[in-house]
Amino acid sequence: MSQKKEIISTLNNLIETLKDGQEGFKQSAGGVDDPQLKTLFDTLSLQRSQFAGELQSEVVNMGEPDPEDSSSATGAMHRAWINIKSAVTNHDRHAILAEAERGEDAAVDAYDKAMEEELPAPIREIVRRQSTEVKRAHDKIRSLRDATAQT
Repeated sequence: MSQKKEIISTLNNLIETLKDGQEGFKQSAGGVDDPQLKTLFDTLSLQRSQFAGELQSEVVNMGEPDPEDSSSATGAMHRAWINIKSAVTNHDRHAILAEAERGEDAAVDAYDKAMEEELPAPIREIVRRQSTEVKRAHDKIRSLRDATAQT
């Protein structure tokens, strides 16, 4: 595979992961009663949409007219698990946060793998910036989950 195709593939994988997160956070927002947590999930869903759009633009700039625009089958299964978990646990805040963290674990891993690839400097900077924000969101969700475990 040419280096250009590898870069596009790496970006498309991140887009798919971001779309998973976008949908997962949207579903999570619907599964909580806490307005602050709902706002956090809505904000993170929007952030993931913006990040995906940014990477889609880069893919188009590299000459691929059809960047990834959907979530993965794995992401669909993860969202289903969030739905099941929230229904079964009656909107259990800790359970939803635990599932959101699990989704964020996958996002952090996807960004770590992308950073191992040889990416052109401007794209590498975008991926690095997004990775920092994804890790920040992961840590916030983990701390919220940990706090709910103690109550």
